[in-house]
Amino acid sequence: MAGALSDLKIVELGELVSAPYASKLMADMGAEVIKIERPRIGDSSRRRGPFPRDEAHPEKSGLFLYLNTNKLGVTLDVATPEGFELFERLIAGADILIHNVVPPEMDRVGLTYERLARVNPRLIMTSITPWGIDGPYRNWRAEDLTVWAAGGVCVLNGGGPEHPELPPLKTFGHQSGYQGGVHGAVATMGALMARLRDGEGQHVEVSLQETIASMLEMTFEYWPYMKTVANRLGAKPIAPVETMEAKDGYIYICCIEDHQWDRLVEVMGSPEWAKEDIFADRFKRAASWDALKVFLGEYVSQQTVLGLYKAAQAKRVPLAPVSTMGDLLNSEHLKARGFFVEIAQPVAGTHKYPGAPLKYEKTPWEIRRPAPTLGQHNEEVFGGRLGLEKARLNQLINKGVI
Repeated sequence: MAGALSDLKIVELGELVSAPYASKLMADMGAEVIKIERPRIGDSSRRRGPFPRDEAHPEKSGLFLYLNTNKLGVTLDVATPEGFELFERLIAGADILIHNVVPPEMDRVGLTYERLARVNPRLIMTSITPWGIDGPYRNWRAEDLTVWAAGGVCVLNGGGPEHPELPPLKTFGHQSGYQGGVHGAVATMGALMARLRDGEGQHVEVSLQETIASMLEMTFEYWPYMKTVANRLGAKPIAPVETMEAKDGYIYICCIEDHQWDRLVEVMGSPEWAKEDIFADRFKRAASWDALKVFLGEYVSQQTVLGLYKAAQAKRVPLAPVSTMGDLLNSEHLKARGFFVEIAQPVAGTHKYPGAPLKYEKTPWEIRRPAPTLGQHNEEVFGGRLGLEKARLNQLINKGVI
């Protein structure tokens, strides 16, 4: 059966995570994606790893291999007149362009929707940039750390109220890129639905800063409602809400309702200390957290994660194991769901990667091909589809255009 998006043709001009992840989501659902990389250099994610045995190799980066499944790969310098002409010929036959070229570079190479719409009026162009394509910050560059800090998450994340001396922190990896990619894919599909209705393409833009800021839940309301600025250092008004260390790992405890606490006390064997008035309700438990964390921590430290989790689960107490990467790879549940998939790539070999967090009953998600080697499909795309003769291809290769 054909994938859900098997009729779509996408051109991706992407580096690292945001644009590649957006187009990967759509490629894995069946869309044809032609990924454009810089000649000889390629996508910078090829140099980020992780690498097998920690030996750097541009064709073995786990990050690149994961983000670029199911794509055709070509090399093209769109900053050259000849390169941009070939780029426009690809755009003429595409439904969608997804890119994360920053606005100064867009200006330099002439990458505008108005220009490309003259070639293909039905084109949907999705621009994923750190700050958006207008505003006073449009020309600023940013790495993942910059976006997390500017988006407001770092100030909410870190050592917590017990460690005010520790700095704000970002999460591991390229999370702003992944979030931007998800938003980019959803926004692109919205524009596609509008095109089905109206028959016209449009320019879609995604700001990574605004993507992160939109995930801050109710923190903006703290000020108008409570005259409080949300941050990670404030004491929790109710308790226990805490991650604690057990014998063999960490477990998250969230008993914010009194009835949940009562059942947790039962799980713990109804110790005498739990009957103290200072632990009588969730507000008193929060006010007396310094004492409660000692008693509760001592009990948790004597339990195994799985044993405590199952005991709490039987009483409908909301505890959760804090999974390590090894826990996830060996999870029986994820194995039964078929989440992890093995992908064989001719240079990197066969390795296990995260699969799809979604399932289709009739239009399957599937890995049809591994990530391309650098320029793997140049001849197929530029020769077979655009009709360039071999001599012309070689000429463009020698000039550094492809």
